[in-house]
Order: sequence, then C-alpha cells, then structure tokens
Amino acid sequence: MPFRIGKTFEIESGHLLSKHPEKCRFPHGHSRKVEVVLAADELDANDMVCDFKAVKRLLEAFLDRWDHALAVNTSDPNFAALTATYGERVIAFQDTDPTSEVMAKAIFDEFTVRLARETATPSASYVILPSVRVERVLVTETSSSWAEYTV
Repeated sequence: MPFRIGKTFEIESGHLLSKHPEKCRFPHGHSRKVEVVLAADELDANDMVCDFKAVKRLLEAFLDRWDHALAVNTSDPNFAALTATYGERVIAFQDTDPTSEVMAKAIFDEFTVRLARETATPSASYVILPSVRVERVLVTETSSSWAEYTV
C-alpha cells in the first residue's frame, strides 16, 4: 500500500450552472475546501512523500486565480458580458457547467501537469520524486456536500 499525504486549501468562489433546472442556474457562491492527495510507493530522502510546502507552491497560484472568481460555462448566453465586465475573475469552462465534479477534475489535471513539470526539473529546496502521483482531488461545495475526482 502506498504512502499518502493530503493538503487542504480554502477558496471563496462563485459559479452558475446554465444547465441546472432550478436556483443553481443563477450566480451563487461557496466557501470551498479543495483537498489534494498525493501518493508514493517510497519515501524521499527526508522520509516524506514530499514536503507540504512543495504541494502549496505547486498549486497555490492556480487556486488563487479561482479565489473570488466566477466559474462559467462558455456556452452560457451571458458569458461574453460577464467576461467583458469582470475580466480575469471569470473562469471559463469550455462548453461545460462548472460543477464541483468538473472543478475537481480540472484541479486534478492541472496539478498532475504541474507535478510532472516539477519532477522533470526539481526545485533545489523541495525535491519531489518522479514516482509521486496525484491520487485524488476533493472539492467541497457546502459543509455537507462534496465531489471527488480520482484515477
């Protein structure tokens, strides 16, 4: 069984779900927790999967872009107006509603790319072994509701 570590981030984000039949089709926000889990079959020279600071360094800037932003389906009829008004604070989801499930996969995919880039050219301070992998990403929507993406 592999070793696993987790790191949780907190962001405030809004979205609107164009395909939703009820209230969620209107803009609304959530205090989200984003939990990422990394796994490795062996520990590094410091007896860690990797340092938590390395996880934070790799993912924090990406999640900061989502903090206090509005996630919107590019097919939404108001997408262009929202983007014109709020610019970089609109996070585009190509022809897809930005549900918590979709967000979890997007974060998983982005973190996987960033992790691969980091292991190819490691930081002098926080070396991450090439065998370290993203195992899952969990995104909360409310205190009682969450979505997860895993492989």
